[in-house]
Formats: sequence, C-alpha cells, structure tokens
Amino acid sequence: MTHQKMNRRGVLAGMGAMAGLASTGSFLSVGPAQAADAYKIRMQLGWLASNGILGEVMADKLGYFAEEGLELEIVPGGPNIDGVASVASGANNFASISSSPSLMLARSAGLPIKCVAAGYQQHPFTYFSLDGNPIRTPEDMIGKKIGTQGTAQILLRALLAKNGISEDDVEVVVMGGDMAALKSGQVDAVTGWKTNVGALSVLGDKRVDMMLWDAGIQLYANPYYTTDRVLDEDGDKITAAIRAIARGWGAAHADPAAAVDALVERYPNLDKDSEMKAVDLVLGFTFNDQTASNGWGQMTADNWQAQIDTYAGLDQFANGAPKLEDIMTMDILDATVDSRPKIG
Repeated sequence: MTHQKMNRRGVLAGMGAMAGLASTGSFLSVGPAQAADAYKIRMQLGWLASNGILGEVMADKLGYFAEEGLELEIVPGGPNIDGVASVASGANNFASISSSPSLMLARSAGLPIKCVAAGYQQHPFTYFSLDGNPIRTPEDMIGKKIGTQGTAQILLRALLAKNGISEDDVEVVVMGGDMAALKSGQVDAVTGWKTNVGALSVLGDKRVDMMLWDAGIQLYANPYYTTDRVLDEDGDKITAAIRAIARGWGAAHADPAAAVDALVERYPNLDKDSEMKAVDLVLGFTFNDQTASNGWGQMTADNWQAQIDTYAGLDQFANGAPKLEDIMTMDILDATVDSRPKIG
C-alpha cells in the first residue's frame, strides 16, 4: 500500500530527533524547566477506565510521557459519550476505542480519524455458553438463542455470514451485559469481553468460550487513533506518545503486579483481586507471535482490508467503504519500530 506521508513537523521530525539520545530511547529529555511546556496528550477512551489502559498508566507512573516532553490526561468514555466525535471535533487529540469497526464506520461517515496502532492483537469479544449446552463452533449456534448487546448484533451477523449460516437459523435476544440470563436458561449464550473476569465469575467453571476471532471475524481491539489534522501538524507528538505507551506495556509485561498496583492506585474503584486475575489475559491479548516479530501495537494492512471487505459485504457503509489509506497509517509504527518492545 502507499502510506500517506506527514510533513516535517510530523513523524519524520520524531525520527530525525532520535540521534544522540539517552538510553531511555526517548527523543526529548525533560527536566523541571521544560515540564511547563509539555504537550498535553488528551487521550479519549471509548469506555470507562479499565485494565485496557494498563500500559498507559504504567508509562505515566514511570515517567515515560514526561521523558518525551508530554503530559497525559486520560478522558473517560462511557455509554453516553461519543469519543470518536470528540476527537474528530478537536476536543481531544488522541484516543483508544474498544473495537476497530467503529473507526471504519466513522471514516465512512466523513469523520477525519485514522488508526495508528492496535492495542490488542486479538479481539476479546466472546460467546459464552455452559458445558451442559455448549457452543464451541458457529455451527453450534443453529437453533439457539444468543443474547447479545444491541451494538454487537452486527458482530453476530458477520460471524454467521462468514460461516455460511442463515440469520433465520439463530434467534437473537438483545440484552445488556447481564450473565444471569445464561445461568437461568433464558438464552443459550451471552456475549462479552473475555478480560471482564469480574462479570464472568458468576458462570463458574462450567463456562465454554467461543471467541469471535476464532470464528473467523478478526477485529482489532483497543485501536489507537487521532485525526488527519493532528497527524499533519503534531505527528511527532503522536509518535512520542506511542513510544511512551509501548514502553509502558513492556513494563507491564515485565512486572504485571506493579502494573495492577499503578492501575488501582489511579482508579481506586477497580478491584485489585479481579484485576490480578485478569492481567495475564490482558497481556495475552496484547502480545503474541506478531508482536514478537513486529513489536507492541503492530497491525497489518491485510487485516484492515479484510475488515473493510466484511463490513462492506454486510452493507454497513451508508456512504461507501472507506479507503484503506484513509482508515489507517503505518507511519507511526514505522517511526517507533526501534522503541516498541518485541514480546511474544
């Protein structure tokens, strides 16, 4: 593919400044006199703060953002907050969202946003059933009641289409994240993120998991994005932010307990015991054989194009499918290739 290039205030500036650096690998050193001039990264989340930002919190705790001449502000999302719109409008300049299709749909709708890195290499979205009535393959869904969130119905449609199953062969029950419907037999499966160990604990050891990824719909989770304007005008700052975050996730992998401590220190509403149970899962979705070769945050053009094609096949783009070069760029990853930890 042909990557859209940024100007010299962008990524190339971040690359050129790498010469003669300290051993930290940062392109700026920052002391007390410089701190007041730090560039603020206002990172909009697509969800409430959770273990999906372990690396960001760890990076801030260890001073990696400060070393890059940056200040991090994490802006929480939620069910009534349109994080993509807030970034597109310029209210916030950087973001992470739960699932990659949201970015494709936004770009198709005319919002000038672009993905720069992928946080989770596999999407944790999973169909949960019980071993007395298990759903281990898409074919096992035929004739079953599947409870899922309203916004996740398109994921089920994509799964069925990918596996040649008629939508008429599956009954969809729109529900929230309550797992009790599965326990009581109201539905045969429920959906959620595999990393949400607190909510899943009610299902006990009789749980059967079928991941969306394993069923053929291979989306990215926690993709990082910003706008065309920010990439053009401040691409070097986004490069620096990704470098800091990558180092933070590397530190979280090296010391998961310390990362959980940093997370619950910053967000005391989170339960430390639950987060300790989830941390290995989170790191497992963050690092795999692809990151071992290409570094934290890697993504591929082929995967993005496959996602675009899947959603286009389901007529999800009212204004036409977005072009690959409009929805993602490899420039930031290329600029940070020597800084992103290669862990598998």
